[in-house]
Amino acid sequence: MEITYHWEGDYQIHDLKLSDTTEYHIGKYGRMRQRFLKGNHGGVYSYMVLSETLWKHLAEIDEECNEMMDRLVRQMAKKEGVTEQLKFDDWLGWLQKMNSIRSRAEEVVLHDLIYSL
Repeated sequence: MEITYHWEGDYQIHDLKLSDTTEYHIGKYGRMRQRFLKGNHGGVYSYMVLSETLWKHLAEIDEECNEMMDRLVRQMAKKEGVTEQLKFDDWLGWLQKMNSIRSRAEEVVLHDLIYSL
């Protein structure tokens, strides 16, 4: 393997290229996962950065968390009888119940996917 360099002022810098140049969409949950790994599992975080698997992992976690949130919210709303009719009849009550459901669903997602190894 040949290592090449280029000049930056008075210094020679390695010409390093990433093998994976895909642009990944990292949302709220992906950024939360990144902070968790960096702050609590520095070795794992460093390994993932060096092996170029971090961004793909964060994108997958973000997508999985969003899917799990949607699924849990639908299931909890159905189980608790939060329907479109309730939204029409008592929108404030519907809003309170949906906020509670979203909060509980997010706690499950954070525990199961973000803050676990």
